[in-house]
Amino acid sequence: MSVRKPTLGYASRTDAVIGLRAQNLSTKEIAARIGIEQRTVVALELSAARSHRRVQSCRTVLVPVDILAALGPHAAKRGIAVNELIRRLIDACVDDKIVDAVLDDADEVRAYLEGAA
Repeated sequence: MSVRKPTLGYASRTDAVIGLRAQNLSTKEIAARIGIEQRTVVALELSAARSHRRVQSCRTVLVPVDILAALGPHAAKRGIAVNELIRRLIDACVDDKIVDAVLDDADEVRAYLEGAA
């Protein structure tokens, strides 16, 4: 494990990245403030996310390659990996209770439920 480097009043560069991201700073802005490359900002964020995720509570979901490719520019715009973007999209849909609105399949769901009754 590497040595923690106090940065901008935070205990480590990782803590600084997380704190600055919470202030809605872009990857470029965070990199400039800390004095590191943008790819280092992304790496520190991903490392922090991995260390806080409980592996036993995760499952693998297969996503078609063409969908991963289509999401690539959206992930790049945010300075994150495509898999992280997918996790964030799913989290947002669930947290905001908008799955039905996003899928827009109410008629199909209603027909299914009526057939099961």
